[in-house]
Amino acid sequence: MKGKLFFLFVVITFSLGNQNCSKSNNNSNGTTPVIPVTPTSSQTNNVDFWLTSNDQSVLLQKQNGILSFATIVNNNPFIDVDSTQIFQTIDGFGFTLTGGSAYVINQLNNTDKTNLLQELFGTSTTSISISYLRISIGASDLNASVFSYDDMPSGQSDLALANFSLSNDMTDLIPLLKQIVAINPNIKIIATPWSPPLWMKDNNSSIGGSLLSNYYNQYAQYFVKYIQAMQLQGIKIDAITPQNEPLNPSNNPSMIMLASDENNFIKNSLGPAFLAASITTKIILYDHNCDQPTFPLTILADAASSAFVSGSAFHLYAGNINALSTVHSLYPNKQLYFTEQFTQSSGNFGADLMWHLKNVIIGSMRNWSCNALEWNLANDPTYGPHTVGGCTTCKGALTIGSGITRNVGYYIIAHASKFIPAGSIRIYSNISGSLNNVAFLTPAGKKILIVENDGLSASSFNIRFNGKWVSSALPGGAVATYIF
Repeated sequence: MKGKLFFLFVVITFSLGNQNCSKSNNNSNGTTPVIPVTPTSSQTNNVDFWLTSNDQSVLLQKQNGILSFATIVNNNPFIDVDSTQIFQTIDGFGFTLTGGSAYVINQLNNTDKTNLLQELFGTSTTSISISYLRISIGASDLNASVFSYDDMPSGQSDLALANFSLSNDMTDLIPLLKQIVAINPNIKIIATPWSPPLWMKDNNSSIGGSLLSNYYNQYAQYFVKYIQAMQLQGIKIDAITPQNEPLNPSNNPSMIMLASDENNFIKNSLGPAFLAASITTKIILYDHNCDQPTFPLTILADAASSAFVSGSAFHLYAGNINALSTVHSLYPNKQLYFTEQFTQSSGNFGADLMWHLKNVIIGSMRNWSCNALEWNLANDPTYGPHTVGGCTTCKGALTIGSGITRNVGYYIIAHASKFIPAGSIRIYSNISGSLNNVAFLTPAGKKILIVENDGLSASSFNIRFNGKWVSSALPGGAVATYIF
């Protein structure tokens, strides 16, 4: 369908009522082509409107139509926005900066790299203003090889952690993070291990296995050393999770950490170690799929553990995004995080755009998450680097080879990160039919509304605020961000 779906915008005036205006060449998406209306000097635009269509004919482009608040009568459904009803504060939107992502970005020449980092993390009109990153403690499966920060020869251990070193990340990840922090000193970073050092595990393998209980205290000190070492590099770790996907033993690296084990580790080792070292980095539970909310609930029910815990993190490879609200309803004072979802190499741009906006962005926000992160920021055209046994089909938001390709993940996050800075607050908006949406109030007082048309045909609707409204329309499968 590429090239057949174009965007529709609506011109509204107080004197003319509302009139649908389209630049479509045909009506394959259910819209009717009409002649665009040239704005007159008496018209005032009240709402900016950025659009991405599911056929890629429009990619995060600001539209030129005039959207003026009025009280014009029509039969379109309403999306009501109410800034007096407030919900959670937003920490940010972004990606996982894997070791592989850092490697491919660092292959760019200095000019292209500088321009790309400003586009990703800057605040100019051409930037998408990423405000939150996830990184791995040691290697993830999207590093070229497996490592921890305290690897020892087989059969040897390091109880004093005398050999602890960030050296494996000093070539790519940490230098790149320093450049990012220089652009955005307030960027938030959550860090998580895929596996501890192998000598701490019961199977002495990077794949699966469990943390030996007699090494709980050493592993807690491993986290302390990591946070302190990163701080010395000028990189503040805002939060950690004890284990990435603790119920997944199949990745490389990976480790099983059952709820009872994570509970004991936090209560008896990690929490006390952070307290003793005056570590203020948040401890976030779980970091796995929405099908097992009992995992974080088990730990939050233990008052001794819960005292050390700031919140719970989720992915959505299984379950329903509403699981976040299940946890929130029982523990409303604990934060919720959405930390990972990947787009696949075989995926379809339009289908991925719709599903991820509906679930990862709109869904997580409407279910109390303070952030929303897609998986890896960048990889090469063969979906590398990755470990042996790591993900071979994870598509980066960017493909970096002979040039830079912006993939669907880039636009999924950009529709939020570009317009919703950290410190924004989610406000009330209602779901109307297939028009999934979420609204925010920024620190500057702007209202932001993200709308995803989950239907196959175009849909016209009104955005109502303070008793007046504007009329707009979205093609089937399209996404728009409105600013007013």
